[in-house]
Amino acid sequence: MTLDLPRLGRALLKRFEVFDPVTMLLVAALLALSVLTMFSAASEYSGRLDSHLRNLGIALVVMWVAASLSPTLLMRTAVPLFTLGVALLLAVALFGDVSKGARRWLDLGITRIQPSEVMKIAMPLMLAWYFHRRDGVLRWFDFALAAVLLAVPTFLIFRQPDLGTAILVLAAGAFVIFFAGLSWRVITGLGLASLAAMPLLWSMLKDYQKQRVLTLLDPTSDPLGRGFHIIQSQIAVGSGGVWGKGWMKGTQAHLEFVPERTTDFIFAVFAEEFGLVGASVLLVLYLLLIGRGLYIAANAATVFGRLLAGAITMILFTYAFVNLGMVTGVLPVVGVPLPLLSYGGTAMVTLGLGLGLLMSIQRHRTLVPS
Repeated sequence: MTLDLPRLGRALLKRFEVFDPVTMLLVAALLALSVLTMFSAASEYSGRLDSHLRNLGIALVVMWVAASLSPTLLMRTAVPLFTLGVALLLAVALFGDVSKGARRWLDLGITRIQPSEVMKIAMPLMLAWYFHRRDGVLRWFDFALAAVLLAVPTFLIFRQPDLGTAILVLAAGAFVIFFAGLSWRVITGLGLASLAAMPLLWSMLKDYQKQRVLTLLDPTSDPLGRGFHIIQSQIAVGSGGVWGKGWMKGTQAHLEFVPERTTDFIFAVFAEEFGLVGASVLLVLYLLLIGRGLYIAANAATVFGRLLAGAITMILFTYAFVNLGMVTGVLPVVGVPLPLLSYGGTAMVTLGLGLGLLMSIQRHRTLVPS
């Protein structure tokens, strides 16, 4: 039997046609920078680079699978996935494992899972499905019900406590509600109400969360304790100058002044080694990827596709904005990774899933049945 190589090549190529070329090019550029930076940041961590490469591989497979799905199938999974996610969060609250003062994990015997990560995708899926079904007959109570659907899992995650994930889930749902057509008068009213409720929200924060905010205002008040992360990351970013110190030559990182340099603070390593020029290139890649996502959302065939694509894109924006803000000392440290660069299997797979769904929506630009 003769192997038909041209036919086999065409068959393999067809398998990869589910990828959006523009999105995939931008993702590939970011992943290349990720591997380059991780090689340097993880040089003192045995096996960390290998684990990162494995996580990237899994994320790419998940991305391919998600891109192969149809929006019709995605709509069918929205309610079951959301229901499962809320049920798992309730199980965590009742039976979850406590680690480092937080109850975030659920032990299934063969493995442990973190159900809050499911809600990063389940939340926008559910709300996009809901507004798609209510398209044309939206009333004020539809937005009120959507707010309740958003508030329940966000509160459960916040109580674990996991402020970083709670912010991402809240943002994911809030963007869907905004894109669904929430009135600017309501948005302004909610903003004013939030400002008025600040004292109440402050009282609900854990002591360590309050300290993060206070440290942001004056990190020098405890330079060797709570302010150490912010001070050292700012020094690393600033010491890179315009052109950077060069790959593998970052002193702050390799002398171990930068904490969590492979996860939350990997941008400090990148900025020190590649400088303002490298940081600008990275920001441009993120902006182009966000712009591509918004373009896909604007050209989606259905309300479901438009809302889901818009939410996924803005989740990516929130990841990048919050991480860069906390590394540069503009925002409190809340444990949000830099998308596609930071080490972490769960976050990488979640982002791969979201980007795959984005490509699926782009691939099905023609109308699909609801």
